[in-house]
Amino acid sequence: MKDLDLTPWLIRMSQGDEQAFQIVYEATRDHAYRFISYLAPRPQDAGDIMSEVYLELFRSVHKYDPQQNFGSWFSGLIVRQVRGWKRKEWRLFRITEKVKLSTPKSAGSAAEIQFTALDDQLELLPLLQTLPLKLREVIVLRYYQDCSLEEISRLLKIPLGTVKSRHHHALKQLRRRFDGQDVRKEGDGFVY
Repeated sequence: MKDLDLTPWLIRMSQGDEQAFQIVYEATRDHAYRFISYLAPRPQDAGDIMSEVYLELFRSVHKYDPQQNFGSWFSGLIVRQVRGWKRKEWRLFRITEKVKLSTPKSAGSAAEIQFTALDDQLELLPLLQTLPLKLREVIVLRYYQDCSLEEISRLLKIPLGTVKSRHHHALKQLRRRFDGQDVRKEGDGFVY
């Protein structure tokens, strides 16, 4: 990739030329995949991260300065996408842990088993989408944007007590919906 001059193709790509994008993709995909594989949190994430990298390349190619070394610029883009992927995973993990910790101890054993049995934490996202907007925005600000409850209060221009209440109710609803979802999954395989 170092010896290849992609500047004309990048210029055409920035003008919306799909054939130019295909040429740039073919010239860079091996380098990108190897680099992502070294940085990815889990090897199975490399393909998804690679898709994110090329989406971002397509969106930001107009920012590329032809005087700059493309290999370095592209490697920086890859690093940023891998970091973003790690942050997304960490945020999902934090939400999962918070819901798990807020589960009452009496019902905790079943919920704990269900949470630890999750192979993919992305199952929590559809549940998050079912929350009312007022509750969802508190959860997203708290766990996806790492805001404190005080910061959320300032951002949303609502009292701190309201933020705490919404936070509590959101976690309670997520826990209830998560428990309900697992009951439906268990029932799907049985015929009565």
